[in-house]
Amino acid sequence: QVQLVESGGGLVQAGGSLRLSCAASGGTFRSYAVGWFRQAPGKEREFVAAITRSGGSSIFADSVKGRFTISRDNAKSTVYLQMNSLKPTDTAVYYCAGGRHYYTDMRLYDSWGQGTQVTVSS
Repeated sequence: QVQLVESGGGLVQAGGSLRLSCAASGGTFRSYAVGWFRQAPGKEREFVAAITRSGGSSIFADSVKGRFTISRDNAKSTVYLQMNSLKPTDTAVYYCAGGRHYYTDMRLYDSWGQGTQVTVSS
């Protein structure tokens, strides 16, 4: 089973950008689709974006469409989440997860990272 580690979180002002990374080890990375999820304090974890194993297709939550992009570099076993035009409502712990397909349902993902905090100040 692949192990995932997120990085790139931090504190940014509204309107700013961050790029999160999800680095994989211990498995065949190109066999996994990868999803990003987030969880704000007191709220349920929610889907953000996902990308297929090849990187040829991706899907996004309506709340981030047009602001976030997702990409992957299979040679580096890494998936990236580029977040632009950040809003205070984007503040959350962001998690990446590996699964067979690019699902929006977090229950269908097998492997999870530990999360990285993103805080957007107003």
